[in-house]
Amino acid sequence: MNGGPSQIDLFDYKPKMDEQFDKDLPESIRQGQRLTTMTSGQARFPIAPSRYKFARHGQSGMWVSELLPWTAKIVDEIAMIKTTWTEAINHDPAVTYICTGNQLPGRASLGSWLSYGLGTLNQDLPSFVVMTPSWFSKASPQAIYNRLWSAGFLPSKYQGVALRAAGDPVLFLSNPGGVDASVRRRSLDAINRLNQKEYETFADPETQARIAQYEMAFRMQSSVPDMADISNEPKHILDMYGPEVHKPGTFARCALLARRLAERDVRFVQIFHRGWDQHGNLAHDLPGQCKDVDQATYALITDLKARGLLDDTLVIWGGEFGRTVYCQGPLSRENYGRDHHPKCFPVWMAGGGVKKGVVHGETDDFSYNVVENPVHIHDMNATILHCMGIDHRRLTFKSQGLDMRLTGVLEQNPVQAILA
Repeated sequence: MNGGPSQIDLFDYKPKMDEQFDKDLPESIRQGQRLTTMTSGQARFPIAPSRYKFARHGQSGMWVSELLPWTAKIVDEIAMIKTTWTEAINHDPAVTYICTGNQLPGRASLGSWLSYGLGTLNQDLPSFVVMTPSWFSKASPQAIYNRLWSAGFLPSKYQGVALRAAGDPVLFLSNPGGVDASVRRRSLDAINRLNQKEYETFADPETQARIAQYEMAFRMQSSVPDMADISNEPKHILDMYGPEVHKPGTFARCALLARRLAERDVRFVQIFHRGWDQHGNLAHDLPGQCKDVDQATYALITDLKARGLLDDTLVIWGGEFGRTVYCQGPLSRENYGRDHHPKCFPVWMAGGGVKKGVVHGETDDFSYNVVENPVHIHDMNATILHCMGIDHRRLTFKSQGLDMRLTGVLEQNPVQAILA
């Protein structure tokens, strides 16, 4: 959920804040923590309680906002980490950090690490697929870049492949006019012979990667259109994902495609749903963002479970940071804005390797600081790798004289409390 979903309005229920409306955030809570330049110049930091109702759901009794009624139906399938935190306070370094393990660009992404470490299960589709659906908010969203699914210093064959909503699902998938499959096959054979001679001369592994990518692109000319064609899906499945599933490029369509990719043994699928950046007018924008993803998220979990796929598929929902309890801009009981807040935000997981219906960690009454069981994003990535059968300390790749790894050089640990 690119942009930073507001934990206070979605999962982190703070009823005591209602009586703190428009009071200044105590310095004992803020503790001189870093602020963005968007609010550091404010004369005050008035508290904005959530305007949305919360209720307990499922046998687990997990608190969920009224904005996510469909997600509330699957709380007994998920493990909620309420206390994820990061050092990054602005979007670009924060999303780069959570995707690649470093705030600076150039590192390999999580999907690329998994492709490198585990290999592929499907020879006709990429092992790492990325989708960037449309979003409710019409405001200009935070930019995202293909380096977020880059292979970085890993061989380029491990980079993510982006699916498009219009035209060819993958750029240049179709043959140009006058070129049929047999002509394409002969031209690729000739190109591959030249590349093989180059490899024999220079032994550059990127040459082998190029050969493999050409061959994959040829196979994808039939496998991708078949995967993207949802016309054979039963009506009750389409209805479960909601009416937006019929529109290419929506989150609902991407969620359904994610299931179709999973059942075709694609190793890693990443969806970047943009627009979760409510610095102002949260009352208008946040409900729309939630409506984009809520029913389809429920459908994805339910669909995977019904097909027996959820046991070995890990689904992860979250953003790059959370939002402040204090208001940015005008404040009323009915509307407010929230700035970036990196010190606590929720990430939930469901499926392969995690417990069902558990909540890990706790924040203070202001949803500002972690008071129990902090989980750094390196710990979260270590947990994801563990669920995929990988010891994060041993998954390394030598680059610039260093043994690089996704989780950095400090001691990180999987979150044992949520592991099944």
